[in-house]
Amino acid sequence: MKTLTAIAALAGVLSFAAAAPAFAQAHGDHGQAHGAAAAHAHAHADFESGRFHVRIDGPEHPVGDVILIPGLSSSPHVWDELTEQLKGRYRVHRIHVQGFAGAPVEDNASGPVSAPVAEDLARYIAEQGLNRPAVIGHSMGGTIGLMLAARHPDSVGRLMVVDMVPFMGAMFGPPGTTAESVAPMADQIHGGMTAASDEQYQQQAAASVTGMINTEALRARPLQDAARSDRAVSSAAFRELIVTDLRSEIGRITAPTRVLYVKFNDPRMTDEITDSIYQASFAALPGATLTRIDDSAHFIMLDQPARFAAEVNAFLE
Repeated sequence: MKTLTAIAALAGVLSFAAAAPAFAQAHGDHGQAHGAAAAHAHAHADFESGRFHVRIDGPEHPVGDVILIPGLSSSPHVWDELTEQLKGRYRVHRIHVQGFAGAPVEDNASGPVSAPVAEDLARYIAEQGLNRPAVIGHSMGGTIGLMLAARHPDSVGRLMVVDMVPFMGAMFGPPGTTAESVAPMADQIHGGMTAASDEQYQQQAAASVTGMINTEALRARPLQDAARSDRAVSSAAFRELIVTDLRSEIGRITAPTRVLYVKFNDPRMTDEITDSIYQASFAALPGATLTRIDDSAHFIMLDQPARFAAEVNAFLE
């Protein structure tokens, strides 16, 4: 079994930095569920925040609450199909981060995004009177979920992280990379994302979405969401992900945790290597259940909706 150090060395040859704007769009972005699922009605939560707003679906007397957090530059539509399956029993809270997918930037106009969103989510749970809801986060949403569960452990009843590690920055440097040592690389990537022309930025986003969603029919909405996201917010949020290392914090998580992930989209990254990365990354949370989902790209909920729904139902029940 390879260690994370060996994996980081391999990752270093994959030229992540050169493809960073594209990776930024792909790693935690966007998606749309099938057909008429996107058309269902929903309410908006009565909650004041400049960081996100919330769509709510579900019965008057739910068996519990589920919070769904999408990824970088993504809209809540990534959860449409799952929402349709859950809303008959659960009250579903879909987060829409300000600045992503057409939402006004508001308080996300400058500075970090994930950390303040996590703090406002803790406030949302308290003010709405939610009793230890289940939290499911995809990619950057997974980072937010980890922050929330580690920093406010009494707020979260269950946590699911979808295709995200606690320290993405390890992929951008040599063995032993830290948040501090990767910061210059993060700054360089951030500069490249903000300096690229609109045409370059959109071309790289389109290439990334193609690689991160195997189901061709479901790529149109993610491309639209990327085009409607504020570049400054997305760029700052991606830089924050690179320099955020939660490995020392995840041991404070008390909620039962399940991690779903896919094999990295590179022929050199085998199943064994991918498994090793996730096992080492979550070593400080030994109770976490790690499950690799095969035949899927980054957006598991789009490429493998039935398998994803089965995992979610098992996780909730």
